[in-house]
Amino acid sequence: MQGYILRSKNKITLISGVLIVIAFISHFIFGNAAIFNRSLIGASIIGVAPIAIQSYQALKVKVVSIDLLVTIAVIGALIIRNYEESAIVTFLFLFGAWLEARTLNSTRSAIRELTDMAPEVAEKFNEEGKFVEVDIDEVDVGDTLLVKTGAKVPVDGVVLVGEGHINEASITGEAVPVSKKEGSEVFAGTIVENGTIQIQAKRVGEDTTFGRIIELVEEAQDSKSEAERFIDRFSKWYTPVVLVLAIVVYLFSRNSELAITILVLGCPGALVIGVPVSNVSGIGNGARNGILLKGSEVINDFSRVDTMIFDKTGTLTIGNPEVSATKIYGEKTEEALRFLASVENESDHPLAKAILSALPEVQFSKINHTDVVKGGGIIAEVEGHRVAVGNVALMEQENVSLNKEAIQSVKELEENGNSLVLTSIDGELKIVMGIRDQVHPGVKEELKKLKKLGVKNLIILSGDNQGTVDVVARELGLTEAHGHMLPEDKSAYLEERQNKGEVVAFIGDGVNDSPSLAKADIGIAMGSGTDVAIETSDVVLMNSDFKNLTHALGLTKATARNMVQNIIIAIGVVAVLIISVFFSDWMNMSIGMLVHEGSILVVILNGMRLLNYQLKNNK
Repeated sequence: MQGYILRSKNKITLISGVLIVIAFISHFIFGNAAIFNRSLIGASIIGVAPIAIQSYQALKVKVVSIDLLVTIAVIGALIIRNYEESAIVTFLFLFGAWLEARTLNSTRSAIRELTDMAPEVAEKFNEEGKFVEVDIDEVDVGDTLLVKTGAKVPVDGVVLVGEGHINEASITGEAVPVSKKEGSEVFAGTIVENGTIQIQAKRVGEDTTFGRIIELVEEAQDSKSEAERFIDRFSKWYTPVVLVLAIVVYLFSRNSELAITILVLGCPGALVIGVPVSNVSGIGNGARNGILLKGSEVINDFSRVDTMIFDKTGTLTIGNPEVSATKIYGEKTEEALRFLASVENESDHPLAKAILSALPEVQFSKINHTDVVKGGGIIAEVEGHRVAVGNVALMEQENVSLNKEAIQSVKELEENGNSLVLTSIDGELKIVMGIRDQVHPGVKEELKKLKKLGVKNLIILSGDNQGTVDVVARELGLTEAHGHMLPEDKSAYLEERQNKGEVVAFIGDGVNDSPSLAKADIGIAMGSGTDVAIETSDVVLMNSDFKNLTHALGLTKATARNMVQNIIIAIGVVAVLIISVFFSDWMNMSIGMLVHEGSILVVILNGMRLLNYQLKNNK
């Protein structure tokens, strides 16, 4: 019976409301006092039933809940024949509970949207050599699957055959389609916008990146912050205090209505709902924008960060060396570039790949002989010419003279953090190229926004040489730069900053920086759903967009402020109501409960503002 009543709370709320309407219509229109009183008594008894059951269940586990205050207040009001207030109090309390539940469901819409995106079927290659539609639970690791235009990728896997453009918004928050071809990695829950691909399943079910994202967001939304734990402890002590206060007031005043009114006004409903709504809304906003915030505690810590430490490669820089400058000397430019490309085509060095990427249109010449000079470069014979490609030391070894212009270019390129590749043909300098890892577009502007958001220290740690790290730091306006750092060195440096009392966030690629990600107050992984990123860090920026870092920090600060606002509103309303009982003539139970439910609505709406949060000028 108890279970049925609790499951029917929404119906009971509606019936209670209808009875109250009937009561007031009979009183004000027809002047029928009997129907007025009976309807209100009925509304009170029906309405208090689920509240009384909830208070009884709480008492069984030794918890004096808010429901007990309302139950005693309603029974007391019935005893003193204040039917109007008893009915209105029960209805408003039930309506408030319905509003809270509906709001939490709304703020959890992000996780529901993710769940709705989860694929349910797949086209699997069977033993007969055909693709047949099967339930997603029937797909195993290693299976070959067919995904057509408009279909969802059912598992994490690798493209075996075909090409297509895939919308990865469910994983990265970025709706721009990504091109996929043979060997490309694909994720469950993403959508093939055009093209047809065959993939081999690598991770299925809950083990997919998409499945783990859903699990993380669910856990985050169900977790409790320190503020929520404080409110839980506060409520356990606060409710008995209000009950004792009401008893004391009655003993001294012998005014039962006043004592009952204090019970109603002392209900901390807005305090209990305010912080969870803020947290869930903040986490939901992050999920919609490709930002995984792993719980309410992360929000609190992230909002207080004053030091951010960045890994360089893949975080601040793109991670792929590119040609940044090309200086050509003498005539026969096309021939010199063709010879350079032909020699570098024989090498698998990262600098060689960068040069070939910069010269896609050049035709290769036949190489007759090559000689690799360790630590210097390559000497080759191309179309009867002696071609040397390498560093300044190789040019000196080949007795290639550098004029003043070339010397100046070499100096400037080195100062700007470039690796140098020089090319000579038959002992004459022809080309000087500067190659460097490029900074991610827009990073400098985002770092400025981080400073405006209160981050005092922006530090770069890298295994690269100090000169290159210094150049990146100067270009981006960072406060400190340290090179030649191994993963254990980064972790030790981070601990040193923490020992100074700083709240430190570490931002890395989630692979070799896992020790620092784990040790930091907030570990932030810039990675498209890598296993280590999801497991080790506190925050995952799924599409590696640096803008999401500033959005995440702004969001956590807004969420923390929102919590404080809701706590102030809730406590302030209770304080004003209690004071009004003793120092005003207009305060009663009905007005008090109406104000209470109004305050609940205010903190709910205030919390839900976070669902639409956007950092100013961060579009």
